[in-house]
Amino acid sequence: MGWLFLKVLLVGVSFSGFLYPLVDFCFNGKTRGQKPNFVIILADDIGWGDLGANWAETKDTTNLDKMASEGMRFVDFHAAASTCSPSRASLLTGRLGLRNGVTHNFAVTSVGGLPLNETTLAEVLQQAGYVTGMIGFDYYFGIPYSHDMGCTDTPGYNHPPCPACPQGDGPSRNLQRDCYTDVALPLYENLNIVEQPVNLSSLAQKYAEKATQFIQQASTSGRPFLLYVGLAHMHVPLPVTQLPAAPQGGRLYGAGLREMDGLVGQIKDKVDRTAKGNTFLWFTGDNGPWAQKCELAGSVGPFTGLWQTRQGGCPAKQTTWEGGHRVPALAYWPGRVPVNVTSTALLSVLDIFPTVVALAQASLPQGRRFDGVDVSEVLFGQSQPGHRVLFHPNSGAAGEFGVLQTVRLERYKAFYITGGARACDGSTGPELQHKFPLIFNLEDDIAEAVPLERGGAEYQAVLPEVRKVLADVLQDIANDNISKADYTQDPSVTPCCNPYHIACRCQAT
Repeated sequence: MGWLFLKVLLVGVSFSGFLYPLVDFCFNGKTRGQKPNFVIILADDIGWGDLGANWAETKDTTNLDKMASEGMRFVDFHAAASTCSPSRASLLTGRLGLRNGVTHNFAVTSVGGLPLNETTLAEVLQQAGYVTGMIGFDYYFGIPYSHDMGCTDTPGYNHPPCPACPQGDGPSRNLQRDCYTDVALPLYENLNIVEQPVNLSSLAQKYAEKATQFIQQASTSGRPFLLYVGLAHMHVPLPVTQLPAAPQGGRLYGAGLREMDGLVGQIKDKVDRTAKGNTFLWFTGDNGPWAQKCELAGSVGPFTGLWQTRQGGCPAKQTTWEGGHRVPALAYWPGRVPVNVTSTALLSVLDIFPTVVALAQASLPQGRRFDGVDVSEVLFGQSQPGHRVLFHPNSGAAGEFGVLQTVRLERYKAFYITGGARACDGSTGPELQHKFPLIFNLEDDIAEAVPLERGGAEYQAVLPEVRKVLADVLQDIANDNISKADYTQDPSVTPCCNPYHIACRCQAT
């Protein structure tokens, strides 16, 4: 899902990278002159309804549900885009894709990545003394993109299924679209490919081991740390070690959820054993579930986008319907974040950057605008509202990538364009432009089923405000220091540890 990887490599993010400054916090009545640690865990293509604490039908997230009971759960929390690379670029920069240049996904053969003139969270924190690590498909240890973007000897589940890597020379096969078979999926450690193809069956445990090892080493060093874990889960299910009795459909997805939940539980347990009182853990997702994968995809919960389903297609990942960008989110920091609190504040992945910077008493980069805000007061139970306005960029289902044509204004949501992503049955919804936007009152209509009557007083009262905030943000972006990503592709940049072996096979000794 993208070569954000490239930018992170070039700025030198590693176990000895990211940084933070001095803060004084009061923990249980005691003042400590310690800098806080940060652990950010980002799940891939996870649905709002995949978290048991959000949706009673889900029974597979006992560790995350426990974290929710010990911290704060956000029920109106949103990805910065409804697809991978733009959402993750926004987490790293605090800026929408129209500003940071990443408006759609990168490919396996992409030459570029996050533009080098963008300032990442890593670079800001490197000015403040933190030891840092990234684990997942952006950097330090992990796969550089989603786990189905290369063949393996232990392929996960997919719809339609994809084969294992070829074992020897032979004629090329005519394979299903969306299957990658020419090059095996690599596993990186720093700049080196240490395994190709990666063994997906053991990937979750390797992530857990590297994450807990990093926490231990950083804690022992006495330096504060930032750990960013970009999970391979959920996407479509990896091969899991403990399958249900009849491993089919939703049961496979549930088994994958349990594996992811166990991985997060191991990281949290390590934090609790080594740095509990001084570590802020944030869990969320990059966008909603990949509905075209049918029973191998997650749950949107009540955010069913009924208006769109009647038009065709699905209202999940790649769309600006709630199911595409409303994601689970939890905050855990014993002694600081209130226990067992459900927050209705309107928040975004964009807020992670400025909030972490503020808690570290670092400074935001100069000469650019940010779309996220410091939400510390919400986290610490001192405020509830969060944002008044959010913008949801086009993410593949309709319109030009990255363009802002969907506006959230308090309880209202306005669509200047609509479209449905590919559904399980292969259908898509038509792209429809709306000169007069569809406006939904999410307080009364969480399923986005029936828009307000255009001639009604409520619609007429909201429309001028929608137009104003949209015009204001577009003018602000036009006046900003913006970047442009290089989306050119070249097969020669495909990760390959040994081009002389079929599918680039190699194994670290």
